Amino acid sequence: MLSRYALKRSFSTVFCAGMLSVTVHSVYAAETEQVKMGIEPWLGYGQWHIASAKNLFEKEGLKKVEVINFAEDKDINAALASGQIDVANIATHTAMGMISAGLPVKIVLLLDQSNTADAILASSGITSIKDLKGKQVAYEEGTTSDILLRSAVASAGLSFSDIKPVPMPAASAGSAIIAGRVPVAVTYEPYLTVAKKSDPSLKMIYSGSSDPGLISDVLVVRDDFIKDHPDAIKALIKTWGQALDYYNANQSEGRAIISKAVGATPEDLGTAFDGVKYFTLSDNKALLSHDFTSKTFPHILQAATAAGIVTQPVTPAQTIDASFADAQ
Repeated sequence: MLSRYALKRSFSTVFCAGMLSVTVHSVYAAETEQVKMGIEPWLGYGQWHIASAKNLFEKEGLKKVEVINFAEDKDINAALASGQIDVANIATHTAMGMISAGLPVKIVLLLDQSNTADAILASSGITSIKDLKGKQVAYEEGTTSDILLRSAVASAGLSFSDIKPVPMPAASAGSAIIAGRVPVAVTYEPYLTVAKKSDPSLKMIYSGSSDPGLISDVLVVRDDFIKDHPDAIKALIKTWGQALDYYNANQSEGRAIISKAVGATPEDLGTAFDGVKYFTLSDNKALLSHDFTSKTFPHILQAATAAGIVTQPVTPAQTIDASFADAQ
């Protein structure tokens, strides 16, 4: 399975296959040796970079957080399975796939969701998802684009066989619709902005905002770490909240910190930032054990199963531990 966004790799040459280890020095509770966190260079995970830059781990009592960068989901899968890392930041559908495959992890926090950073673009003459019937659609298999497309098609009462899939990388999908090789493309920022600037007649007919929470990211923790170090998880969650508070109060500086960490500039990521919603701790308390569990989870599961990302049935009880979010 590819990483959540190919964008993560294309914006930076410092994140190569395998992993790059960065240690964040701080003051952690003595009973916990350290926290090893898996992360990829996607801006949705950016509050951890703010936490590092502003010493927020230390302020929440964390002694040592080792942030390990991965290029692909399969590498995080392997690290979680082997116990090389304790927690990881991944797409919701990726978490479901991991748990479906038997990895002993739980979702403990909602991090972000894509609103307009992932979308379906259509050329002239196509105004709705129903118009996709019989049309070629370029998209990247096994990724957020795949999930979004399958959900969109289902929402219009169509089956996937009603369209003509044209699998290709998301960057190529954007180029293909600009060149007129396909009438429809599923892609994400910055390719959406590039395509619309190149051809202003292109229309966004479906996006993450059409299906809130479908394209989202979560923090997962190994079951044994939850059992042995609950205070560390509480501290991490509080750190996310503090970092997001700082970001919201100092957006320009926050975006600069995150952009640098993922190997880009704020200008490169401007439309991507605008298309992403970060979840606060209050959001988590209101959603994780409520609408996310009862409504969003089964919806994502259906799309992820159709895309072949989830191969065995999973339930919210197997997948989510909302106790830490609910305690905030």
